[in-house]
Amino acid sequence: MHAMNRRTDRSDGTGADPRGARDTDVIVVGAGPTGLLLAGDLAEAGLGVTLLERRPAEISNLTRALVVHARTLEQLDARGLADELVAGGHPLTGLRLFGRATIDPTQLRSRFPFVLVTPQFEVERVLERRARRAGVTFRHDSEVLGLDQDAEGVTVRFRTAEGLGSVRAAYVVGTDGVRSTIREAVGLPFLGRSVVRSLVLADVRLAQEPDSPLTFDATGEAFALIASFGGGWYRVIGWNRHRQAADDAPADLDEVRELTRLALGSDYGMHDARWVSRFHSDERQVPSYRVGRVFLAGDAAHVHSPAGALGMNTGLQDAANLSWKLAAVLRGRAPDGLLDSYQTERHPVGKQALRSSGALIRIALLPTGPGHAVRALAAQLVNRVRPLSRRAVRTISGLGIAYPAGPGAHPLAGHRAPDFRLAGGSRLYELLRQGRFVLITPAGEPGVPQTPASGGDSPRPADDRVVTASWRSERRTALLVRPDGYIAWATDATAPAGRTAALRGAVAHWTGTEDGASIATALTPPAHAADTPAGR
Repeated sequence: MHAMNRRTDRSDGTGADPRGARDTDVIVVGAGPTGLLLAGDLAEAGLGVTLLERRPAEISNLTRALVVHARTLEQLDARGLADELVAGGHPLTGLRLFGRATIDPTQLRSRFPFVLVTPQFEVERVLERRARRAGVTFRHDSEVLGLDQDAEGVTVRFRTAEGLGSVRAAYVVGTDGVRSTIREAVGLPFLGRSVVRSLVLADVRLAQEPDSPLTFDATGEAFALIASFGGGWYRVIGWNRHRQAADDAPADLDEVRELTRLALGSDYGMHDARWVSRFHSDERQVPSYRVGRVFLAGDAAHVHSPAGALGMNTGLQDAANLSWKLAAVLRGRAPDGLLDSYQTERHPVGKQALRSSGALIRIALLPTGPGHAVRALAAQLVNRVRPLSRRAVRTISGLGIAYPAGPGAHPLAGHRAPDFRLAGGSRLYELLRQGRFVLITPAGEPGVPQTPASGGDSPRPADDRVVTASWRSERRTALLVRPDGYIAWATDATAPAGRTAALRGAVAHWTGTEDGASIATALTPPAHAADTPAGR
């Protein structure tokens, strides 16, 4: 039984219990993809989770995200959700930028060497189903008014159709988007500026089907993206230099047709617009992802242009980084200081997403003439210079992200772990579905205690912190992989006695089986994003 099933939310408007009692372990505010993944992870770890969402349950989210990249698919695979999404989407083995430069994901060392075109609401659907099954308490139609935090916890005040209420938890995570109430409640500035005005968003039907499920180009006068939603519907996002208007100015199908003709050379016979809206795009990021017991993730922490389709993907990876750390702290296996590594590791990744997306959108916005020359040069470099092409695809896919490992660490430490094939026919990301560290050792080598599996060779957890497995190959490196799929520790040592002692010490250090404080000390250097030797 999950912890939430043993607790009751307060809704009497009286605020926190004077004794500091908590109604739940974690409050997540915002039921978009980031919040749903985070809440599901925490509930599957046996924690109590309340998810507050301003929208009524029957009203779906306005979804703009269209693409799921390889690293995000790996994170979803570690939760048993990726294959279902891939089956219902459109995998693309090539992504064209400006009609000339081609990003080739087939070179990625991943189970998902493609770009998946699928609407955000499909991602939300599978994540919400998982969260509900895990025991997350959903409170829709709940508008957050503010919060109060102290040394023992956080009380969130909200309003529903029935009146005012409050709920208290150990920690709060704001995943409530660009206009985050949680960000405002803790007083964090959203530093940055608007970069593109008068973007137009529409869902339409087409008389003529584009050559690809995802079509994008820019001319300097306009840019447009058309993506298939399935069922005959297409999402269009575009911009026209000659039609700049305020967000609340009306937009119609004629405007969408005009900008797609300017950018793509055709409007593909657009008709029957389901809806058309106008918005602007900002580049903004908070200086800190943590204020006391309150965290920000996804668009509440960072926002940028649609170029590169990085927004939803970066938010989901924020959630994957934070969830296992919150679980470790709340279950007494690590000190609160471990949570500071969320800022250390993820803030630089958010900054990189702003830079990558910003570079793409600025190239797209360059006016005709000089813009054409710059776009042509960029296309030649990406298409012809292999290291640059490889770096571009690893950056956009998220596979190139790495975290610091500290002085003296093995070169693999801090890098993403590929989906290694293991003895007994298992895969690493299948084992990560248990939400635990995974220790991989050479076949026949002692590791941490392990319970034999009945009826097969699949590894079983030695306890509820570590799953052990062996290489299928003759590889001699030992690895300890974090629950978010990054390598915590590795060794190539071959002397049996010293190697076994180091292995057991690393497991104790990282999982808190001997000294819970030690897990935080390994995650303190400044983070970076880099090309990863583990994924080559």
